[in-house]
Amino acid sequence: MKEKLRALLPYAAFFIADFYLLPLFIRDTGSGILLMLCVMPLAAFLCALVCGMRRGFQPLVAVLAAVLFLPAIPLYYNWTAWPYALAYGVASLAGNALGRLFYRRR
Repeated sequence: MKEKLRALLPYAAFFIADFYLLPLFIRDTGSGILLMLCVMPLAAFLCALVCGMRRGFQPLVAVLAAVLFLPAIPLYYNWTAWPYALAYGVASLAGNALGRLFYRRR
């Protein structure tokens, strides 16, 4: 189990960069909406896609994405942003499942 979690560390680092560094570029409402609705879920999807292609289906990646977003809520947003944690988890799960399809073909 410890090795499995250690293998997910690069993906966790990417999620941390996605959820904690990208909000620093929010300047107004438009840029916030663009980042939270387009860029951040796409980045989470692509990260999970790569994980699925390299490691197979890892549902823990979706949980990791959702849990790592939760501490960002009081830092950058307000509590009405908590549904985004679910959305990023679902985007990660979809990316990981899609990446699993390419894992079999390798």
